[in-house]
Amino acid sequence: MRELWQFTKLIRSKNAGPFELTFDIMFKNRDSFNDVLKSEALSPNVIAQLYQVDVKQVRFFVVDELLAIKISIPRRVFSGDVDDTDIYGGQFHSPLVRLPVKE
Repeated sequence: MRELWQFTKLIRSKNAGPFELTFDIMFKNRDSFNDVLKSEALSPNVIAQLYQVDVKQVRFFVVDELLAIKISIPRRVFSGDVDDTDIYGGQFHSPLVRLPVKE
């Protein structure tokens, strides 16, 4: 079993406004992209569990032409709140990096 980072050239998170996070996952090549999609390691259900949000709040886009997946979820604490630990949303991608992918 490999981890998601081994299939990608970029995994990042950032704010999509103060109330949402967006994740960009860009793959090394067509085979890596197809292998991850086929494995079902990434899905709205997986993201909902990983980030503890309702699956109905997960927006999940597969962009075949770009070999990319884009995901948006609500932030649990809005950007700039006194309890916010990452004002720019740039560190929320870390659980995705080590996500197991069955081959």
